[in-house]
Amino acid sequence: MLTVLYAGEAGEWGEYAPALTQALDAAGVKARLVLPGAAAPESVDYIVYAPTGPLSDFAPYSRAKAVLSLWAGVERVVGNQTLTQPLCRMVDEGLERGMVEWVTGHVLAQHLRLDFWRGAQDGQWRNDQAAPLAAERQVTVLGLGVLGAACAGTLAGLGFRVTGWSRSPRALAGITCLSGPEGLQAALRGAEILVLILPNTPETENLLNAETIALLPKGAVVLNPGRGTLIDEAALLAALDAGALGHAVLDVFRQEPLPAAHPFWAHPQVTVTPHIAAATRPSSAARVVAENIRRGEAGAPFLHLVDRARGY
Repeated sequence: MLTVLYAGEAGEWGEYAPALTQALDAAGVKARLVLPGAAAPESVDYIVYAPTGPLSDFAPYSRAKAVLSLWAGVERVVGNQTLTQPLCRMVDEGLERGMVEWVTGHVLAQHLRLDFWRGAQDGQWRNDQAAPLAAERQVTVLGLGVLGAACAGTLAGLGFRVTGWSRSPRALAGITCLSGPEGLQAALRGAEILVLILPNTPETENLLNAETIALLPKGAVVLNPGRGTLIDEAALLAALDAGALGHAVLDVFRQEPLPAAHPFWAHPQVTVTPHIAAATRPSSAARVVAENIRRGEAGAPFLHLVDRARGY
């Protein structure tokens, strides 16, 4: 029988224990779930991990065949020198659907100017201010991984003109796909609504800065459900104050929870959501974990294996 260590957040054990047990049984995997300290490290076969959990030294887990992260982002652990086991990030149906719904909802809210209409209940009849159709609106998605591609496809399905940008060339039906530095500039120049769904790497830090913001059309809207480090906050605030950008919808931040005194909270052109765009849901995440353990035991490739050189 395999030994699977749960090294996630302690407060979530009550949800993950039954979800993992059920998923492992359904996958035909015979395993016992243990918490840190309940089994010798050298007896552990797989580690279910979250950065908010208790584990930071992976060296004693010499037998572990993989570390299976419950988070989509791995920037907090990918550089850990004690981590020599294969590392898999979380990509699951619940996380993907949550991201798609958050992005789609906020794109539509900005496209239809819902905030404006909520504040325009003053008795004036403004029937000359209808929004353009989706086919007349350019949306650009930076990042065409699993989550970005799913968002781009959904938005294209609603009729938006969608451009996607990625580090490496991609081809997606219904999406204008660009890549590389020149492709990034072209993608930004047409982005009336810009969605950031990129990983946190040295190459993506402050990707949206004063120089790149200047490429966007005047009044563009920025949505960031990706990583807080993607945006130069001072440059974003300056562009909003100057009217160069119309609005920013931000779900992720350099410091979380976002401090109460941070200017984002009070800025009239900023919408803050508390890192809820792509929450990991135990029931669906457990199935991905169980499938990866099944694959590991069968000698099959792991799902969502992290490329250490790229950092994601």
